[in-house]
Amino acid sequence: MIAIGDYVTRKSYNNDIIFEVMEIDKDNVMLKGVDFRLMADAPMHDLVPFDRNTAKDDFFPILGLTSNLDRNEFFYLPGKVLHIDADKSYMTRCMDFYKQNNIKAFGKCVKESEMHKEVGKLLETYNPDILILTGHDAYYKKREKESNTNKLYKNSENFCKAVTEARKYEKSSDKLIIIAGACQSNYQELIKAGATFASSPERINIHALDPAIIATSLSLSDRNEEVNLLELLSKTKYGKAGMGGLKSKGMMYTGYPRSDE
Repeated sequence: MIAIGDYVTRKSYNNDIIFEVMEIDKDNVMLKGVDFRLMADAPMHDLVPFDRNTAKDDFFPILGLTSNLDRNEFFYLPGKVLHIDADKSYMTRCMDFYKQNNIKAFGKCVKESEMHKEVGKLLETYNPDILILTGHDAYYKKREKESNTNKLYKNSENFCKAVTEARKYEKSSDKLIIIAGACQSNYQELIKAGATFASSPERINIHALDPAIIATSLSLSDRNEEVNLLELLSKTKYGKAGMGGLKSKGMMYTGYPRSDE
């Protein structure tokens, strides 16, 4: 018997994505992706139980970016991250990810529709080097004949509005890197709005940690050096299909000399 909180997959989709059961309404079950920022529903007969103990992150530890740093001579100050997420569980996973990689990060849970109202105040409070705006999104293929592009996406317009407000705080991507979007988001419009990195070039689902992977990579990369864009995107679940962006420098300061006191 499947119950709320169980992990399941869908037979009709070849069991490709692991979901958590959020609600059950008679035979209809509301689902949330465990690894992907995806909401869905399915009939009970389509679901297959999944052992939650086998659902583990593929990205721990993330990178080894600090493995070649000469800590005997220099000290390093990674870039600071402000992560605004509409989904608390995904945000918690990302915050754990930053902690494991020794990144100073602040997480705030805000609905997609409210982000544009809150982002300015949060930027003033935390003054980050990197801002993430994410949560849930969807591309409605059945609406492709719709003349209003905004109606093709669940939350892309909300993310765009939040990016626009964030750029009022800081126009330069050299001073504030913005990573925006979620599953199937309108990549082109997010970049036009001012995002430095965004999802999803091919309107596919992205991993829950993809925005955090981009942020962590940039946070641990030197401010004076341009990050290899293709290598950076390749660290995410589906590479350039799921995430894209602009050539950027890192956000980490290097200092000398190192003090052990």
